[in-house]
Amino acid sequence: MYEAPYPPYDLQDKNSFALGSYETLGKHWPAILTNLVGHINQLVDDITVGFDKTRANDGSSDPAAQLKVDEGKEIISKAIRLKYRMESVQELEKIPEDGEFYVEEYNSELERLSQLGKNRWFVVPWLFAESYIFRLIRSFFKQTTRWVDFDPFREQKVEAFRNSATAVYQVATMMHDMECEKDRLVEPARLLVVFKEMLQMCLWGNATDLAFLIHLAPSDIEQFQKVERDAQEARKEFILRNDEELVWEHINSLEHQAGLVPRCDLVLDNAGFELFTDLVFADFLVTHTPYFSKVVFHPKLFPWFVSDVTPADFYKTIQSLSSPTFFNGTTTTAESAHHLKNMVERWERYLKEGVFCLSTELEDGYEKTQFWTGPWPYWYMEDKANKLWRSLSESSLVIIKGDLNYRKLTGDVKWPVSTPFATALGPLAGSFPLLSLRTNKSDIVAGVPQDVAVRLDEKDKRWRINGKYALISFMPKGRVKKGDIDNMGVPSHIACG
Repeated sequence: MYEAPYPPYDLQDKNSFALGSYETLGKHWPAILTNLVGHINQLVDDITVGFDKTRANDGSSDPAAQLKVDEGKEIISKAIRLKYRMESVQELEKIPEDGEFYVEEYNSELERLSQLGKNRWFVVPWLFAESYIFRLIRSFFKQTTRWVDFDPFREQKVEAFRNSATAVYQVATMMHDMECEKDRLVEPARLLVVFKEMLQMCLWGNATDLAFLIHLAPSDIEQFQKVERDAQEARKEFILRNDEELVWEHINSLEHQAGLVPRCDLVLDNAGFELFTDLVFADFLVTHTPYFSKVVFHPKLFPWFVSDVTPADFYKTIQSLSSPTFFNGTTTTAESAHHLKNMVERWERYLKEGVFCLSTELEDGYEKTQFWTGPWPYWYMEDKANKLWRSLSESSLVIIKGDLNYRKLTGDVKWPVSTPFATALGPLAGSFPLLSLRTNKSDIVAGVPQDVAVRLDEKDKRWRINGKYALISFMPKGRVKKGDIDNMGVPSHIACG
């Protein structure tokens, strides 16, 4: 199997610009577990109070409720144990045989790491450790009867989305205005301008990530979600790699490929506002351009990295946007509310017609979707998930969203920042036309000139992880010559710097 020429990031890296080993292991991951314990504990208390009242009133018992309480306490106990073992730098325990997929694969990797002396917190590779945490948390719920389908992060995701009302209405009105000017979008130059604006909206929607923003107030989150054209224009200087022209050139070529069924696959990242912007971008592609007739959305099959989209999140988002009371208390105009209603009704129609669909609904969809929560980098897709790889190889464009997916694409290894994006993709490069949209929240960066990174290190030590900077990285299908790779995606304002 392919191995990168550089080691993966781990929690001992003292030169890391990221959250830092002590901050990540001592604060970030324990905070996620603490929040989970508090949430389950509150639910258990509520259930207990409920059946205690019932018992006091009529003397009856509720075995189902009692089982849910007992199982909830067991989940709490397991989460506390995980937190303790993490903070005391013990070994990572095996994933139990819970009936869920990839148990053997995770445990085989644990065994391999143990042989290398790297199966303890602080020394385990960073990306594997995070994937392991959420796969182990999944096992806590999977082994129960009453909590098996419970998403412990659902309330956080819903509440964060509810705090996004201002930006949601703003985007809905923007889409309404675009609909009114649809006839003018037949001009290629004008369509390119709008495409770039929509691409940036989809890019910066990724700035809202609950796994990293769990301590921010709603007003702080709203700042990340500004979508006005002036705000996007000001952010252009923060896009350190910008392949939007290359993407547009590829999309334009689709019109001339006879017999092609123009499909876009969108590998989702965060629920809430980011998913909303993903839906808006997909709407733009199929409604306002002649290049695509279908968009397939790829979720995670179970709760993952706190805020990643599950199938339930996807449909819940559509349902919430259709509800006139979901954003209750937010001041907006009747016109904006009507614009949102019309847009969501179009999405619901697209879902019924198959213009929009979840990957889980396609042939072998459940099996294909498992790969996104596996323990490996995406380098190994052709080998580990061949049906998924073959399906994506037939796509006209595969858009992969977010920081986590970027880390998986590049293996989260210590590539020099000037490493061509195609090189960092390893054996996945050229498998399908791939567009990565990522705001920087972790160390790994590829395709950025070294001198730019040096200047940023001097200016802002946290530029790799604070979400202020972004990458639009495109890799076409097929082999690319080295000279072409080296010249791809360097924005003019950076190359001339």
